[in-house]
Amino acid sequence: MHSVDIAMALTFLVIASTVILYALERYPIETVALGSVTAFIVIFSVLPVETPDGKAVTTADFLTGFANPALVTVICLLIIGQGLFQTDALEGPAKAIVRMTRGRSAFATIPILLAVAVLSAFLNNTPVVVMFLPILTAVAATVGQSPSRVLMPLSFIAILGGMITLIGSSTNLLVANYAAQTSDLRLTFFSFTPIGLIVASAGAVYVFFVMPYLMTTRKTMAEEFQPTSGKQFIAQIEITYGHPLVGVEAVSGMFPNLKDMTVRLVQRGQKPILPPFENVVLSPGDTVIVAATRNALANALARRQPLMETDAENSSAGRDQQPVQPGSISLAEVVVAPASRLMGRTLPQSGFYADTGCLVMGIQRRSRMPRMAMNDIRLEAGDVLLVAGNEDEIGRLRGNRDVLLLDWSTTEVPRRRYAPRALAIFACVVILAATGLVPIVSAAIGGTFAMIASGCLNIRQAMRAIDSRIFMLVGASLAAAVALEATGGATAIATGLVYVLQGASAATILSALFFIVMVLTNFLSNNAAAVLFTPIAINLANQIGQPPEAFVVCLIIAANTSFATPVGYQTNLIVMGPGHYRFSDFIRAGAPLALILWLTFSLVAPWYYGM
Repeated sequence: MHSVDIAMALTFLVIASTVILYALERYPIETVALGSVTAFIVIFSVLPVETPDGKAVTTADFLTGFANPALVTVICLLIIGQGLFQTDALEGPAKAIVRMTRGRSAFATIPILLAVAVLSAFLNNTPVVVMFLPILTAVAATVGQSPSRVLMPLSFIAILGGMITLIGSSTNLLVANYAAQTSDLRLTFFSFTPIGLIVASAGAVYVFFVMPYLMTTRKTMAEEFQPTSGKQFIAQIEITYGHPLVGVEAVSGMFPNLKDMTVRLVQRGQKPILPPFENVVLSPGDTVIVAATRNALANALARRQPLMETDAENSSAGRDQQPVQPGSISLAEVVVAPASRLMGRTLPQSGFYADTGCLVMGIQRRSRMPRMAMNDIRLEAGDVLLVAGNEDEIGRLRGNRDVLLLDWSTTEVPRRRYAPRALAIFACVVILAATGLVPIVSAAIGGTFAMIASGCLNIRQAMRAIDSRIFMLVGASLAAAVALEATGGATAIATGLVYVLQGASAATILSALFFIVMVLTNFLSNNAAAVLFTPIAINLANQIGQPPEAFVVCLIIAANTSFATPVGYQTNLIVMGPGHYRFSDFIRAGAPLALILWLTFSLVAPWYYGM
């Protein structure tokens, strides 16, 4: 057997093994991907293979995928999305959508997904998904839904919308241009819109009404450990001159600006004012004692005009100390340890701020909720303190013997003061990419730099947004594509299709062509599958005396059915990280969708084209 044939067989073996290991999830995706790249390097080192233009396949060829512009684009878009998340830039639009749909999650997400489908028919799918991903994530969070329930449908609906018109996907244009060069077929803007709509509608019905039952709710490790009980902390808000609550009056015994908190006491000098609060107007010098959840306190800190102070100048917990740097505040929970020096002392007596640099924002006591100022509460073992500080100060609490840091509880407070600039950067990236004024990879790189340079993100937060699974998946899949092309494996599949289908009916050949391309497009890029099969599709049509349009349209729609793997299409990779998806999630939810499109096309196309 020729060395090229052996290399081809081994390439098929490595690809099959890789896919099986991805699906089983016994080993980390990064390990399997690195193993597949290593296998290709070894195979082609032992069995040298030359490309059709006479160049030897080298190790460098298998590593070029890790610098692929599509991969760089996806990573940069993830960082830009992290910038929107860190600034809570889309909280307002998300709440508006939820209000309009009265908080019903299905009614909130379905109109958004329909808008995505329409836009994807006329714009590149990637910027459309980038535009709507943070909006859908924010809407899901507002209605208490996991992002994993909505982000994969977002990618799938964008792909379905892209198969309706000639410009819906770069694949559509690629196939149409190649067909025009090699035959008399001239596809217009809406040439395949009717059949595309029929097929896409069948897929949309599945995405909206069946797929939710196949989705598994995925959470981050922090979310899995974080309690969802909504227990409350005692906290205090000190009203200073210029404070946003100055002049706020109680309405029906409550303060409307503190609707997420329960006001337990207003301390005015030596006089405590207890509820119900009638005709009470807050003024400088007042201290408002509230009971609030951690989320409510985080929101109070994150406002553009914070309700609570995080610096020593205004906080009675730590006079004359250095302030927590604005824009870099983290919240964490610590438990007062048994035999702690804090026991029996109030916060001002404890010197906690002077020792740790962290301000106590709230106290949680499970046994009772005392009605007194937070700084008058004497601490007990088991009390949970909500503390604010920068990352280094929070980290040093691990070595503090007086408190036990709950590591999973550490989160950063959103930088809402930077929300307008984050939105402006995001809008510029989407507009530049959607209009084609700048290549999307250039827009994404520029947007990433702008997010960091403008203070919406720091370097550590940006690096945390990079998903190692995506990086290794893309690099390994492109290495597999290099091996398939160099050994002629992809061409061998196409040639075998022509041989096997000799003498079959036109409808059978059309259905088989769709199925083969549908499978390959989930492992090659859809553009690669389209370029490879366009001449084959036209040749098949000519051999059996059928109009080539049916076969070219079959190829266009089949090349877009990249639902069963995260590497099938760029939008799948974009949602994989934020949705916390695994490889098997795409197989479970995406493979049935691909089969539905195949069956729909196989039934409709012979009737539509009069075969």
